[in-house]
Amino acid sequence: MSVNLLDFDAEHMAELMVRYGEKPFRAKQLMKWIHQRGVADFEQMTDIAKNFRTRLAGDAHVKAPDMLAEHVASDGTTKWLLDVGVGNGIETVFIPEDDRGTLCVSSQVGCALECSFCSTARQGFNRNLSVGEIIGQLWWANTRLSAEQARLGTPANEDGRIVSNVVMMGMGEPLANFDNVVAALRLMLDDNAYGLSRRRVTLSTSGLVPAMDRLRDACPVALAVSLHAPNDEIRDHIVPINKKYPLRELLAACNRYLDKAPRDFITFEYVMLEGVNDLPEHARQLAALLREVPCKLNLIPFNPFPNSGYNRSSRDAILAFRDILIESGYIVTVRKTRGDDIDAACGQLAGQVKDRTRRTQRANDVQPITFRS
Repeated sequence: MSVNLLDFDAEHMAELMVRYGEKPFRAKQLMKWIHQRGVADFEQMTDIAKNFRTRLAGDAHVKAPDMLAEHVASDGTTKWLLDVGVGNGIETVFIPEDDRGTLCVSSQVGCALECSFCSTARQGFNRNLSVGEIIGQLWWANTRLSAEQARLGTPANEDGRIVSNVVMMGMGEPLANFDNVVAALRLMLDDNAYGLSRRRVTLSTSGLVPAMDRLRDACPVALAVSLHAPNDEIRDHIVPINKKYPLRELLAACNRYLDKAPRDFITFEYVMLEGVNDLPEHARQLAALLREVPCKLNLIPFNPFPNSGYNRSSRDAILAFRDILIESGYIVTVRKTRGDDIDAACGQLAGQVKDRTRRTQRANDVQPITFRS
């Protein structure tokens, strides 16, 4: 059976070369052709011996998920719906800024954590993505955007990168797909692949405490935690994993993670839900809760989806919440919404492919929501 070389990190690529009887440097050559140059045709890998290229063509392939749809927003945000088979789609979003290009990557088809305000959670959980399906999103984005850059004659960034930052904030809980996500992270960081800095790769988790400790030891990248509540009572309701790993355990894990983290702070994400977690008393509780954790806070205006049961906090409520936290000594940002005109929210387009809750009405009732990244 032909193997997909996007599934191979450096260690497994080296093992494959041993099985082929090839020199170890062949692994680095292949990784550079595949990940740095975006080449999928072995015949174009001209510094590899022809007989080995022929053998590779018979035994292996380089295959990212196929594109089902592409949407480009007026603000330049680009969203791809990618096919991972059997009626399943995953979403990848590219967010261009003046000083960077950020790619938001999915790790699962659907999600099992059932956060009550999340569109992806409404789809249920199908399966974990493979290493190739995760890193394939970055491969796809680089390939697609490079071709568009060449077509338009757009100059490259100073470091030659189109995607300079990756955030694991798309569909799914990354730490619930630990082994495949870590292998993909290692490819993102590998100098023979994408060569990204650990500070420029961020993983977002809802709080799987044991896996946070494993990530700290296996592949510490920047960490964002989907907090969304100032106390256990609220968080138990909107982020059910809190019942298993309550705030006391979660925050202790955050402090342990900082021992090896590439940044000296944790980013806490906090979606603003009207009347649920956005009152001044909640801001004061949050300020007290996080006092012992070096952190920054990112307040996220919620954009409701059909039958979500929640409304977005008013601008005045968000700013008042922010100001209380700033006065308490925290660094706080309010996330700018991007891609509203292309349904750039996590799970929106995939929900139109396969959504267990709205199979007959989804063509009419999908409303734009801002993507998490």
